Amino acid sequence: MGSSETDETLESYGTEIGKRTNSVTRVREWVLVEGDRLFIASLVSVAVFLLFLAMNQIGFISFTNDDSITRLAGGMIAGTFSLVTLVVSINQLILSQEFASAGDAREQLEGVMSFREDVSETTDVAASPASPSRLLELLVETINEQAAALDDAASEYDDAEVRELIGRYTNSIKESTERVDDTLEHTRFGTFKAVSAAVGYDAAWQLYVARNLRGRYDESLPDDAVDALDDLIGTLELFNTTREHFKTTYLQKELTRFSQLTIYCGVPAILGAMTLGFVYADLTGPTISAVYLPFVASALIAIVISPLALLVAFILRTATVTRRTASVGPMLPQKDPDAGPFEVTDD
Repeated sequence: MGSSETDETLESYGTEIGKRTNSVTRVREWVLVEGDRLFIASLVSVAVFLLFLAMNQIGFISFTNDDSITRLAGGMIAGTFSLVTLVVSINQLILSQEFASAGDAREQLEGVMSFREDVSETTDVAASPASPSRLLELLVETINEQAAALDDAASEYDDAEVRELIGRYTNSIKESTERVDDTLEHTRFGTFKAVSAAVGYDAAWQLYVARNLRGRYDESLPDDAVDALDDLIGTLELFNTTREHFKTTYLQKELTRFSQLTIYCGVPAILGAMTLGFVYADLTGPTISAVYLPFVASALIAIVISPLALLVAFILRTATVTRRTASVGPMLPQKDPDAGPFEVTDD
C-alpha cells in the first residue's frame, strides 16, 4: 500500500453533518432538519399570503373576477379533500405496522431485550439506559474510549505509515464523538436532536475503515490493537443498529403527528375555500369592499394551503433523514466508487 494511495485525508470521507461553517449551509440545515415543523409550515403560509398581496399590489393578479375566484375555490376544496384522504391512507399504513399477534409482539420484545443486553455487555454497564439520547451517548463514549485504546495499542507497531494512518483515524473518531456527545448532553428525552445527532455521526464510514484495518493488518498488528479493533467494530455495529431503530421509531411518530395536524388544518382549509367562494357568490360582485378584498382573499388562500405547507415541512425533514441514512453499515452509495482511504482490490 503506497503512501500516495493511503495518505488521503480521512476526514474528507465522512458526512459529519454537524460541521457547518457556512451560513447558507446552516440555514439550509435549519429548514430541512432542525427547524420546528409547525413554524416552517407557518412561514410557508405567511409567505403565500404576502406573495399574493405583493402580486396584487403590482397589478400582476386581480381579485375582481368572480368566475376565476369561484373556480379556484372549487379546485381548492377538491385538492384539500384529496390531500386529507392521502394523509389518512398514510396514517392507516403506519397503523398497520403496529398491529401484531402475541407471538410477533413477544418476538419483537425478545429482540429488543437481546439487543439491550449486547449494549450492556459492550459498554460494561449494569443495564442500558431507556432514554434514546442517553443510550446513544453511552455508545458514543464507548466508541471514544475504544478508539483511544486502539491508538495506544498501535503505538507499538513498527510500520510508521500504518501507525500514522491509525492515529489519524482514531483522532477523527475522537473529534466526531466529542462533538456528538456534546450535542446529546444538551438534548432532552424524545427530541429530534437525538436522532439528528445520530444521523450526523458517520459510523458507516468509521466501520468501513475499521474493517479494512482489521482485514489488512490483523496478522501483523499487536494483539491488543487487534482486540481494540474488534471491540470498536462491534460497538460501531451496535451504534448503526441503534440509530436505525430510533430513526424508524421517530419517523413513525413524525408521520403520525403529520397526519394528525393535517386533519386539524384540513377542516379550516375546506371552510376557508368555501368562504372564498361565498364571498364572490353575490350577483353584484364580491361582498367585501375592494379595499379589503385582497387581504381577505390572500388570507383565505393562505389558510387553504396550510395542509400543503404542513406536507412540505414534514416531508422535507423525513426525506432528508431517510436519504442521509439510506445505507446500513459500511455500504456507502453516496461515495464515489474509487473514493476512500484504501485502494480496494480483488486480491
